[in-house]
Amino acid sequence: MNKETIKYWGLFLILTLCCTTFLYACSNSDNAAGQGNVATIANKVWDFSQAHPDGFTLDIRTMTEPTEGIAVSYAETQDSHSRNQLDKVVGHALAHDGYVGGWLNTEDGLYYFDSSKLFPEASLKDAIQFGKENGQYSVFILSTYTDIPLDGKVAEIVERGTLLVGTTGDYRPLSFCEPDGTYWGFGIEVAKEIANGLGTRLEFVKTSWPTLAADVMVEPQTFDLAIGGITITDARRETMLMSEGYLANGKTILCRASESERYKTLADIDKPEVRVMVNPGGLNEKFANENLTHATIIVHQQNEEIPTLIAEGEADVMITEITEAPWYVQADARLAAPLLNEPFTHGEIGVLMQKGQEDLLQMVNNTIQKMKSDGTLRRLHEKYGQVYAY
Repeated sequence: MNKETIKYWGLFLILTLCCTTFLYACSNSDNAAGQGNVATIANKVWDFSQAHPDGFTLDIRTMTEPTEGIAVSYAETQDSHSRNQLDKVVGHALAHDGYVGGWLNTEDGLYYFDSSKLFPEASLKDAIQFGKENGQYSVFILSTYTDIPLDGKVAEIVERGTLLVGTTGDYRPLSFCEPDGTYWGFGIEVAKEIANGLGTRLEFVKTSWPTLAADVMVEPQTFDLAIGGITITDARRETMLMSEGYLANGKTILCRASESERYKTLADIDKPEVRVMVNPGGLNEKFANENLTHATIIVHQQNEEIPTLIAEGEADVMITEITEAPWYVQADARLAAPLLNEPFTHGEIGVLMQKGQEDLLQMVNNTIQKMKSDGTLRRLHEKYGQVYAY
């Protein structure tokens, strides 16, 4: 090796050493800056948590709370609590989705933190699957503050992929089954909204008014909930769960239009010569038996056939609801509902389900609330000729 070669090699080694030293220094500087950034964000998250003891989900990139989505925690940050473990959670969140969730455990007084993943609310199935893979107990829907346990009824339905809905299919315009098996009606559309919220298909299971309660409570279950003209009552709430109301109702009558002036009060109906027809097993029969002790009560098995029988003179009066009567008056000019604006009772129609399904009840109530707030429920009232009371 000559002198020139040695000279150039020496210069090369000096430059290499300088570059290596510079890059190492930069690397350490970036590392320190990164660690400092994590600590700074963790301090902000800690301060935020102290002002939010009821819990939160926070986008730590903007320090704002998302209002929609399904938050699910990562297993890697499970059981991280208090300020000294928050850096790990923040570091994980920055490397992944950028969300940190927190909640105060009132039993031990510690604030717990998790790095979280946020799913769209239409992706409940994916959120539940991720929760199970990460050993979680539940997922949390931000827009409605709903905790969905992963061993509950909602998770079971979502995993199955089908919401099973019991309905009588004999109650126009709330639930009716055509000869070809097609269901339509106000309640049917509410059921579709519930299934959409769960991200599942919808399947209807036939039930009847006499067997409704037994069908809801039977084990193993044949359907998840029942819908379609089911009045909310204290008696039902004693043994089952009922949602909030989505439709106002009350007892009224159908009669022949030619005799509409004849019936102005219950006393006008409660006479031996008046033949009152009801379907069996439901609240219509119960109302007739309790309030019409002198009238002639006729029980007919098929609710949807009674209006035609009234029009044809097989009976004089049908005990029905203000939700049902307008439909038949509009469909058959021979019929009238003279007391439609003066119902004998006042109540609401809701969704019925088995006790122990509180998570499903919450999801149903969330759906009803959303339908009220976004105008969907009002549009259904208009479509089916119902009085909007919300």
